[in-house]
Amino acid sequence: MADLRPISSLDWRGSEAEPEQDLLLRGARVLDPRTGIDEVRDVVVRGGEIAELAEPGAGEIGEGETIDAEGLSAFPAFFDPHVHLRTPGREDEEDLETGTRAAAAGGFCGILAMANTEPPVDTAGAVAALREEARERAAVPVGFFGCVTRKMQGEELVEMADLADAGAVGFSDDGLPIADARVMRRALQYQHLVGLPIALHEEDPRLSAGGSIHEGVVSAALGIAGIPSVSESTMIARDAQLAGYEGSHIHVQHLSAAESVAAVEAARAAGVAISCEATPHHLTLTDEALRPLDANFKMNPPLRAEADRQALIEGLRAGTIDCIATDHAPHSPDEKEVPIEEAAFGVIGLETAFSVIYTDLVLPGVLDLGLVVERLSGGAEPLGFAPPRIEPGAEANLVLIDTEAEWDAGAEGWESRSSNSCFAGRRLRGRVLMTVAAGRVAYRQRSFALGVAQ
Repeated sequence: MADLRPISSLDWRGSEAEPEQDLLLRGARVLDPRTGIDEVRDVVVRGGEIAELAEPGAGEIGEGETIDAEGLSAFPAFFDPHVHLRTPGREDEEDLETGTRAAAAGGFCGILAMANTEPPVDTAGAVAALREEARERAAVPVGFFGCVTRKMQGEELVEMADLADAGAVGFSDDGLPIADARVMRRALQYQHLVGLPIALHEEDPRLSAGGSIHEGVVSAALGIAGIPSVSESTMIARDAQLAGYEGSHIHVQHLSAAESVAAVEAARAAGVAISCEATPHHLTLTDEALRPLDANFKMNPPLRAEADRQALIEGLRAGTIDCIATDHAPHSPDEKEVPIEEAAFGVIGLETAFSVIYTDLVLPGVLDLGLVVERLSGGAEPLGFAPPRIEPGAEANLVLIDTEAEWDAGAEGWESRSSNSCFAGRRLRGRVLMTVAAGRVAYRQRSFALGVAQ
């Protein structure tokens, strides 16, 4: 793979971001597992970069804004490699402006958008058009995947070199698997020519066809056709073997099952270059949430059993799972307010990602806060971007969080255009107050207004 790129190399202008300005966060707890810091510091931002991590009270800026951050935490901002922005084609559900605002509100300094739009992003022209739009409307840096196959039909490869030249950050048919092993192998061979990652939605459609939720006790009790966990793990094993054979790298999206974690571990042990992600909903929920037949808990891959959730947590803790990604998937009400068998798969998740993990896994002592921060910002590296760091000379990509604050998810509305959250109405701990992305303030929580400190 090529050298890691800075997040600011992604396309953005910052429609909701303030102009670059100097900033002083006074007395924040600075936590960055990559640089090894966990201390109270004054964070000085000048010219879009972290200029200094001064002793509390010693930081100085000239013109700019000083924020009293005593009692607050400053982390490297998060990076989401798996987001659906629904443009082109379904801007009624999400677009570049609302989707990147939602990302900023969740503490994300960069996101990568999937290509399963209407029409799919399978030409160089489509990539170029999205990049141009992002430069006008995005609130945080955003990159765009191109499809692996034309029209996501799994039969003929796109012109991968042309899409790469147009600025695609990688290739994915997310939403659909690449069922044909021959096509998958050819894509891995072409990866050597373009030097870009291939991100995979792993599912055997012959095993999962007709299913709506996880195949198990709950699906049997509800009389709903299930999706077996092996439909995911067997495809991971196949593609890992192909990647190993071709000496290529694959990134596996949204792991959901214990067998999948084992498949990734086995591939790593065999020397395969494989990375993977898990979502906040798969880490904190199980298929028991489907008993009331609420379609906001329907996603693909589905919520699975408690044993699968525990395997994902252990995989995250052990380093098998490289990062946490939201798979933010907006849908209109008419796609969700129908019988669950007919409802669309997918939930939004950018605005609740940190708070859900913090509430359900960090506060109970299941996961260490430093590990969660590392994995939430860690989605950059497997996809070719340098992860955010808090150290002098680094580009300013920061999130300021009140870990004591409680809030009701969705009670004040969403920055996203859609509201299909499986966490809506939940009382959560940990609130994003400010996000600095590529050196600019991209988000301020409404009550955290300009001038809170002088």
